[in-house]
Amino acid sequence: MTALLAPEQRPAAASPGGSIAERAPRRVVSPERIAAALTLVVIVGLAVVAVAQSGISISGMIDSWDNAERFFARVGPITFPEPAELAYLTALTVGLVLCGTLLAAVISVPVAYLSAANTTPGPGWRALGRFISVLTRAVPDVVLAMVFVLMFSLGTLPGILAIGIHSIGMISKLFADAIEQIDEGPRLAIRAAGGSRWQEFTSGILPQVLPSWVATVLHRNDINLRGSVVLGYVGVAGLGLEMSFAFKSLNYSLGIGIAIVMFALCVVMEIISSAVRKAMLTGGRSSGGPLTASTPDAAIRRPWTGSRVRNVVWGWIAAAVVVGSIAICDIQWGDLVTVWAKIPAVAVQFWPPGFGSYDAETMFGAMGQTIGIALAATLLALVVSVVVGSLAARNVAPNGTTRTSMRFLLVAIRGVPEVILAIVLIVITGLGAQAGTLALAFGGIGLAGKLIADSFEEVKAGPERALAATGASRGQVYASATLPQGTPALIGHGFYLLDTNVRAATILGIVGGGGIGYYLLNAGQGSNYQVVTAIVLMILVTVLVVEGVAMWMRRVFR
Repeated sequence: MTALLAPEQRPAAASPGGSIAERAPRRVVSPERIAAALTLVVIVGLAVVAVAQSGISISGMIDSWDNAERFFARVGPITFPEPAELAYLTALTVGLVLCGTLLAAVISVPVAYLSAANTTPGPGWRALGRFISVLTRAVPDVVLAMVFVLMFSLGTLPGILAIGIHSIGMISKLFADAIEQIDEGPRLAIRAAGGSRWQEFTSGILPQVLPSWVATVLHRNDINLRGSVVLGYVGVAGLGLEMSFAFKSLNYSLGIGIAIVMFALCVVMEIISSAVRKAMLTGGRSSGGPLTASTPDAAIRRPWTGSRVRNVVWGWIAAAVVVGSIAICDIQWGDLVTVWAKIPAVAVQFWPPGFGSYDAETMFGAMGQTIGIALAATLLALVVSVVVGSLAARNVAPNGTTRTSMRFLLVAIRGVPEVILAIVLIVITGLGAQAGTLALAFGGIGLAGKLIADSFEEVKAGPERALAATGASRGQVYASATLPQGTPALIGHGFYLLDTNVRAATILGIVGGGGIGYYLLNAGQGSNYQVVTAIVLMILVTVLVVEGVAMWMRRVFR
């Protein structure tokens, strides 16, 4: 049709003239992408407003330093529990957290199998798996602990079940994401050879995702250890319970001492987890290469090399730690049989949901304050994390010393439980959103900074090398190659942090950090469980909205 037109009537695009820039193909921006970008701008704007309304004032904090001096003068010399008692409480806390995390890891496998698009038996099963993942992630572990304390009374079992069920959401979600990203070749080859679904999973999927799964479980274990502090406020045994008793009885010297022990424990656990993750990712071999064998018989009869002996020893040590954790928790297994008779009586106390003596305006206002704290903390954490995380990335840091220093800083920040930091900030700045926002922002730097550093190290090296070859400076390579490639991951990490902060902001409210958590603690301690249900439903709706927006953003900016 174009060939039949007179030359002056043909479209300008057919003309060979024009510069290279004019003739270059132009990227078409879809309306959905524009809508997603505008939504992102609105969210950032709301976060800026939340920061302004949080009451954060550097000058005010400096003026409040007198409060800190008076507090530490009242604390006096820091004290610790007796050595034997301290050793028992530490072992009990670690054992409780390990048992809960392992419980979640086991249950998360079938949930992730149902949730992944390439393994689910059907759309209905996939929807069920995703719903379980979101529901268990939305209900705070402290609420689960309240329920299980009602059913089992005080002890370790409520803590194990609360940690385990709450962790299913995060672990199964990341498990499912890892399954969807596998190389489909091995799995399809097994299917073509007549293998069953079980053989597809154990031989085609599991070997590919196992290192990622182990890393996820270890990461969740670190989070659970920090979160175990707040579970003590609702009666779960361990260091958290002793710390809550100390602060409630105004024994600040003992409370601060236990907080220091928790900090040291978190740092040690973080270092151990990092070492295990590194060993898993390199296959336990210094070369990091895959296992190879020249014949099937050689593959079956692997020699006992130093690496294999070391891995077996570490495996037996891990098994001994698990057995020891179960033993020290002294789980009353019979309660798991008799508890079913108590469920109806407990369930009726939580239904129907209601606001009790509070009006709807107060409760929705408190929920809005919690969301504001989460938004403000996410923004503050991301601003700092982009700088720290970039300098912690191997391909961005100017030298090895800077990278190592930034990595150590991120580990140290992640070692500080947000609840303990919030308590210290409340002492300095007083009750309210300021302490909760700063505590969440500080903790978010450790999490987001690590994720950003890892993502920047995983970008394609080709564009960076091409720019460096043209004489571009380190800053130009970062701004034109590293940052654009890492932006989709940066957006994903931002929403993950917001999702985490919404639930964490609820927890910090329990210790006076502002928001809906204050009403949640009052409702729990006053046995107003219908109010607890109403608050959990508000948190669930908020998390579902954040999850939906995050999924949309990841799809659009992929």
